[in-house]
Amino acid sequence: MVEGQEYSSILVGTDGSEQAMQAFEKAVAVAKRNNAMVIVAHVIENRMYGNMTFSTVTADMVQEETDQAKRLLEEYKEYAVKELGYDQVQTVLEFGSPKVLMSVDLPETYNVDLIMVGQSGLNAVERFVMGSVSDYIIRNAPCDVLIVRPLDE
Repeated sequence: MVEGQEYSSILVGTDGSEQAMQAFEKAVAVAKRNNAMVIVAHVIENRMYGNMTFSTVTADMVQEETDQAKRLLEEYKEYAVKELGYDQVQTVLEFGSPKVLMSVDLPETYNVDLIMVGQSGLNAVERFVMGSVSDYIIRNAPCDVLIVRPLDE
């Protein structure tokens, strides 16, 4: 950290993966040192349903995914309070492109000055086809970005 550098709003993306949890834990540690707000976000990608016909996508499917995401976010918030001893945590659930929301829209909305994400678990082929969210964030974010590498590397 640059001398005098302080963060007041830290955005961390979550998808339920181990890497996302590691990023969240580090975000809380940084937030504690800076008395910052942690904004933990989960983005449900609309494109996921785009290739399905209307008859195969039901309102129940979308609602189930939404409910699951809400539970996940609540678990993160509870974990921060009970296990990490930090209560300045806000949760955000959005629908759209994770790349755009995490790198542009949410940082602007919440005046984010640090984005923390777990390193992608994608292999080289998957990264080429789908693109890495973390790579996109690095190139497009208006603030500092910290990519948290898996503990076993």
